[in-house]
Amino acid sequence: MEPFSIVNLLDLDDVVSARVEGLQGRFARAQLDSRDLGVSHWRYAPGLRSTTGHRHGEQEEAYVVVAGSGQVMLDDEVRELRQWDVVRVAPPVVRAFAAGPDGMDIIAIGGPKPAVSDGEMLQVVWPD
Repeated sequence: MEPFSIVNLLDLDDVVSARVEGLQGRFARAQLDSRDLGVSHWRYAPGLRSTTGHRHGEQEEAYVVVAGSGQVMLDDEVRELRQWDVVRVAPPVVRAFAAGPDGMDIIAIGGPKPAVSDGEMLQVVWPD
């Protein structure tokens, strides 16, 4: 393993848009050659509201809004997000995102990846 890595997130393949219209996702864990960090870039089209969320058994995550604005649903609580907000989410909390009128770009940072898949996808219903 090299002592450092440099990866441009926008140079990575979008592996999400073919499955979810209006959402792009790029994952850099493998390219960073990191044992302990996962970093990904998520781009939400204007007005896109996720119909699925996820939670983890062990992995804590943090999300940084680097462009745009929107909302995050944490279990049943909806919070407003603006550029440069950082959201830390404990493993069992279900999280889902919705973009504002200008869209939203998020950098997600996760800790060490458990040996067995740790994430669980769930349908979410946003309160009106």
